[in-house]
Amino acid sequence: MQLGSGVVDLLSGLPAWQGFLVLVGSGVALALVIRVLGDRLIRRVTPHIEGDVDDIVFRGIHTAVYVTVGLGGAYAGAQIYDIRPAIAVSLEAGTLSLVVIVWMVTLLRIGRQASAIATDSAYIDRQMVPILQNVWSALISGGGVLLLLVLWDIDVTPLLASAGIMGIIVGLAARDTLANFFGSLSLYLDGTYAVGDFVVLESGERGRVEDISVRSTVIRTRDDILVTVPNSKLNSAAIVNESTPRRKRRIRVPVGVAYGTDIDKVENILLELAEAEDLVQDRPNPRVRFREFGDSALNFELLCWVSNPALTARATHELNSAIYKRFRADNIDIPFPQRSISISTEEIPGELFDQAQSKSKPTDDGGVTGE
Repeated sequence: MQLGSGVVDLLSGLPAWQGFLVLVGSGVALALVIRVLGDRLIRRVTPHIEGDVDDIVFRGIHTAVYVTVGLGGAYAGAQIYDIRPAIAVSLEAGTLSLVVIVWMVTLLRIGRQASAIATDSAYIDRQMVPILQNVWSALISGGGVLLLLVLWDIDVTPLLASAGIMGIIVGLAARDTLANFFGSLSLYLDGTYAVGDFVVLESGERGRVEDISVRSTVIRTRDDILVTVPNSKLNSAAIVNESTPRRKRRIRVPVGVAYGTDIDKVENILLELAEAEDLVQDRPNPRVRFREFGDSALNFELLCWVSNPALTARATHELNSAIYKRFRADNIDIPFPQRSISISTEEIPGELFDQAQSKSKPTDDGGVTGE
């Protein structure tokens, strides 16, 4: 074979086995030089970059680089020197396979370490880290396996066809899992809620979001019970997030008073009680609204704000208790619906009326006897 000048001419003058060993040794020596110089460069560069992800990436790739260079000598020797075809093919494929495996393992390790650091990052939502890690691992593993099959001259066309059929089968069997996975992506991209938010589900359950995973969301209810809801259901349901855009929440306390009550006095009492309650915020100011003339009462509504959605039930309890006590002290009636029922005997059928009369006959002493 015709070789170029310089180093290649020098190598061509050597026997094949000697030249091959020289290339392998040169690759190993160059790998050692890259390792030593690379370690020094990493120690100088990484301290000037914020965060720890860069340190993980540089150090992880550094190992794969000098291993690749070391194996490159064996690959170059198989390309330059005439080696028996059976040995050359196996040597080339084996060398490249080692390179692919080294890089695949390196990238998977980098992904796991970067995910562990990103979990505590303030710039990335914690619930998205496992999703990104799973996607990264699937892409790296799939790409690495495909390259290995191509290197060993294995026809991947039947495998791709089989993978398509298996994909359909797995998709049908795991449609709930896939729906939950894509539901978690939609919830994250839409910013529906985050860990710590107070939400109200379409079913009426209300609580704080404790955890968001790839499959489901865990909510702690007001009864201190953990409820796990699949993300696919949350993605298609109406969810009220009480923690956005602000954590302040307005509460409504309906009050009814009897007709004839001084409405100005009622309004002043309600505002006074709201201002005296510690759970009620001063800003925005509490307010009272005269809503309607009800069937049995004049209906008012006290509107005020609390600092956290978790305080709405407690604040409502405190205000209701204070309003009831104050109204009793000031002789303000809280009416309740009353109904009077009258029955006319003319509307009762004759036979039934006669039976009722015969069953109740007056006696001489003024009593009633029944047959």
